[in-house]
Amino acid sequence: MRLRAPIVLPCDQACSVLRDAVVDVTPDGRLGYVGPLAGAPASDAPVRSLPGILLPGLINAHAHSPMTVLRGMGGDLPLMRWLTEVVWPAEAKLTPADIEAGMLLGSVEMLRGGITTSVEQYFQTDHLVRALSATGQRAVVGAAVVDTPGHNWRAQLDEISARIDVDGRFCDRAGRVELAYGPHAAYTLSPEALTLVGEAARARDALVLIHVAESAEEDAAQRAKYGSVPRMLREVGLFGGRVLAAHSIHLSDEDIAELAAAGVGAAHCPGSNAKLASGIARVTAMRAAGVAVGLGTDGPASNDDLDLWEEMRLAAMFARLSTMDSSALVAADVLLMATRDGAEAIGRDDVGVLETGRWADLVHVGVDDPAFAAGLDVPDEHLLANLVWAAGARLVRDVWVGGEKVVADHEPTTVDRAKVQATAGEVTSRLR
Repeated sequence: MRLRAPIVLPCDQACSVLRDAVVDVTPDGRLGYVGPLAGAPASDAPVRSLPGILLPGLINAHAHSPMTVLRGMGGDLPLMRWLTEVVWPAEAKLTPADIEAGMLLGSVEMLRGGITTSVEQYFQTDHLVRALSATGQRAVVGAAVVDTPGHNWRAQLDEISARIDVDGRFCDRAGRVELAYGPHAAYTLSPEALTLVGEAARARDALVLIHVAESAEEDAAQRAKYGSVPRMLREVGLFGGRVLAAHSIHLSDEDIAELAAAGVGAAHCPGSNAKLASGIARVTAMRAAGVAVGLGTDGPASNDDLDLWEEMRLAAMFARLSTMDSSALVAADVLLMATRDGAEAIGRDDVGVLETGRWADLVHVGVDDPAFAAGLDVPDEHLLANLVWAAGARLVRDVWVGGEKVVADHEPTTVDRAKVQATAGEVTSRLR
């Protein structure tokens, strides 16, 4: 098909604004021509004209979406008390079916907000994949590896490796779910475990998802012995392949240089970091050093939503406040963090940008709203400002993943939203 819109934002490096443009979707769900209608090749594909803005699907670079069923629990506690007193005890009661119900609800919520790819770190991979296959969302699923009561990190690690060896990294029927390794953090795993995770992931070109320096006190032992968490992870051999460091708040200049030198991406989660009073990540310093920084929501029990538009605004505001510079992050910067930079951070070159050959993961944003009262015939910078600062998830009308329409007029097309919400709600009611 050919989609035509008055505004197309390919989210290329320059954050170009294309006017009266088209996006061609090939039969295999990839992107063909993307550019002005005037330069489009002849095509006999059916044309659909959209009245708003077309852009790449957003990338949620860090999430624990099954935790939708824990939303609202312990919301006024700091990170470590929230984990040990509320989250971990509640998670111990979750059944595989509960986790699937939470993932279904989270996936629906994300797709309705234009998130077409999510980087998930949780348990029960089979049930996560089944939920994602039902909604049609793309994801990178890092099965959790953690050394806490009730969990055997070695068995978890071996299970991920065996599954990739048998099924390959892309494991669902549509090839939309990539398997990854999800070691929780330096403070919940031994150096030996982190070493073996790094070796296993590099051998399979798999992504490693790990929490890094999220709070000032959590990694005290590691900091005392190694100097910093990034230095520890380098010394024990976790770095060297595809690695995504979630949060990355309490970092020195030397730590940021460590991440940049190792090609480690970062997932910035400003909403969760603020709610848990964990701190403000040094995003501008990381970006200046060459670290690819994407945006994440974190879990819906610590945020408490899965809204990447909100994270764009928070990222820009916190960067400006922490540097006292109103230009520290502008609208174009955070839009790219939610798209192309997120793809780079997770080591993927097939999503995040509207360009020939990438997957046709697309979001149509409506403009019949006060956010666009001045219309679309405004300067490019003004248009991007209205999109980032004044619009939001409420204006997402249609979403495609791999050329398949998964949201139409703000509602999922493959699952019954009311049923999904009711099932997840029953889980929450039982846990309270």
